[in-house]
Amino acid sequence: MSRALGDGKTSNSEMNVTPLIDVLLVLLIIFMVLPHHFGERAEIPQAQTNEPAPTPEPVVIQLGDNGFGNAPTLKINHDQVGWEALEIRMRDIFENRLERIAFLKGDPEIDFQYVAEVIDMAHHAGVDHVGLLGERD
Repeated sequence: MSRALGDGKTSNSEMNVTPLIDVLLVLLIIFMVLPHHFGERAEIPQAQTNEPAPTPEPVVIQLGDNGFGNAPTLKINHDQVGWEALEIRMRDIFENRLERIAFLKGDPEIDFQYVAEVIDMAHHAGVDHVGLLGERD
């Protein structure tokens, strides 16, 4: 479409984009609606169980007093573990767990150095949070 400017001797051609925009809007609406009607949907079967998923037993690391000047004994959920195998054992336990939380319980006579070592090993084994358990009143 052309327009005459001024005295009518010169003309300036400009493309009318209104029909083009109308066509693009119609195509946009078509492509927004079509996938909902013709798209393939994957339906994944769900297990029909009435039992709740078992929650894993909390991991409790126990430090037992072994006398003055000796390293404390270690237990993970009542299983005796050596200091050299503690980190490897914790990696095995937390490998497939979603919640990476461990609890640490120690006798009052334990030096804090051993508590700090266990916390450090737990973090290296992939534990996100270590909770400290105290005595019950």
